Amino acid sequence: MRGGSRIAGALAVLMGALTLSGAAPAPHVAHFAWVDYAGDDALPPGVTQGAGDYRNPILAGFYPDPSITRAGDAYYLVNSTFAYFPGLPIFRSTDLVHWTQIGNAIDRPGMVDFGTLGMSRGLYAPAISHHGGRFWIVNTCVDCGGNFVITATDPAGPWSDPVWLKQAGGIDPSLFFDDDGSAWLVNNDVPAEPPRYDGHRAIWLQRFDPATKRLVGERRVIVDGGADPSADPVWIEGPHLFKKDGHYYLIAAEGGTAENHSEVVFRADKVTGPYLPFAGNPILTQRDLPPDRALPITSTGHAGFVDTGKGWWATFLGVRPYDERNFNTGRETFLLPVTWQGGWPRVTAPGEAVPYVHARPDLPRSEAPATTGPMRRHETFAGPALPLDCMMLRTPAERWYRLGDGATIEARAVGLGDHGNPSFLARRQQHLNASVTTRVRFTPAHDGDRAGLAAFQNDDYWFFLGIEQVGGKAMIRLDRRAGEDAPKAGTMVAEAPLDVAAGTPIELRITARGGRYDFAYATTPGAWRVLARDVDGTILSTQVAGGFVGTMLGIHAYAAE
Repeated sequence: MRGGSRIAGALAVLMGALTLSGAAPAPHVAHFAWVDYAGDDALPPGVTQGAGDYRNPILAGFYPDPSITRAGDAYYLVNSTFAYFPGLPIFRSTDLVHWTQIGNAIDRPGMVDFGTLGMSRGLYAPAISHHGGRFWIVNTCVDCGGNFVITATDPAGPWSDPVWLKQAGGIDPSLFFDDDGSAWLVNNDVPAEPPRYDGHRAIWLQRFDPATKRLVGERRVIVDGGADPSADPVWIEGPHLFKKDGHYYLIAAEGGTAENHSEVVFRADKVTGPYLPFAGNPILTQRDLPPDRALPITSTGHAGFVDTGKGWWATFLGVRPYDERNFNTGRETFLLPVTWQGGWPRVTAPGEAVPYVHARPDLPRSEAPATTGPMRRHETFAGPALPLDCMMLRTPAERWYRLGDGATIEARAVGLGDHGNPSFLARRQQHLNASVTTRVRFTPAHDGDRAGLAAFQNDDYWFFLGIEQVGGKAMIRLDRRAGEDAPKAGTMVAEAPLDVAAGTPIELRITARGGRYDFAYATTPGAWRVLARDVDGTILSTQVAGGFVGTMLGIHAYAAE
């Protein structure tokens, strides 16, 4: 470390010593004037969107494991965020199509601690409910505490501190409030007997006491294995219970989260079972379609149902690969109607493709910023708090940024590959074809100091484009890390001399085109120079990098030790 003077100087700037006159920021502090995101994925050839249609996905980009509930005439939705902070975004809609993020359920560092967890650990598959004038979320913090429940009277927050449900192992808990006043928790866990095969799981049921927020009574298995135990089904998870026409229905994901993903349904006359599978399972999947079809939507499952009073609808996750299996945008949220026949629900018929365009629900239209389709966001960080869709890696132990007239970020000795909380503020890549642009002022002081843009999938797979000191000189540099055995600071892909005075504002741009990425910079606004073109961006795909998250695009500053 370089001693207290560096830290004190940086903190002084963060406390307001940086003027707004355009002077260069002090060493180890980067100032980003704005961040601009733009994306536009064309609909498949021959597909058009009419005035009465909506577009899938309804939440584009890394918004997996959607859970939905209704409160009056409004609908609320929550998604997984794994080891990102803040976590569990809360969305509101009145028409199921246009969604506005109103908060994050995990928004205080003291609520959970992700430590140094990998980006695909942490907060899995939340489930949201509304009962007794209160909103409830049950969730699992994988490798960081287990299952917990939080509540709020206002879904925008604040949400209560977690109450940990130590009696329940496993993942993916969900609450069901019956009309007799009882409440129940269902979740995935290992079966009661030793697993017969890899991926053998069970769905468990136990009473829940809303007053004490504790589990009570006997815990029992209600589904062992899946819809057809004789076929050794794998990874039954994401269960939800609901009641309709006197029957209890259990829906759950099955088959894993890749191309074999699906949704299955069971029915019982009592909440405790026995639960019998639908003969027509699965009720949602895309695994029975040709894998080489053009512009596919794949890996669908993990559904949640909601009754609008005019019909039932399902939210569920899916992905949009840009080639046979690669996708960088993560698992996204889709919407389709639920049809009922003979007392059983169905979302897709066998061999039916999830459509990119569908007729809207029969609900009053609401207006909200686009969360799918053509989109542009210009963020100036003018408010006192970060935008609700802005996230960082893991739980912060300190505040290292200042907002107002842009974002001022302290360059700290925590890198993108360090499994920590680096100075990185990011938003989701929501399109296969997208760009992120920023204007940065940064004066590096030592070799390795850097500030600029990053395209990040996890600690082992990312790109960095920005100002970096190399051999005592400020350079424009593109670094890449591609694998856990690669250097944590990345390796150089391309570089160019930075032939301007120290502290001159520099514009940077990363452009995604499916699996190819371009990297450019401008020392004069609009005078773009391409540093690297057609770089292999499949390193940001789930297929290569693994895990359950999507690519994040954002601003980053680092000070070398």
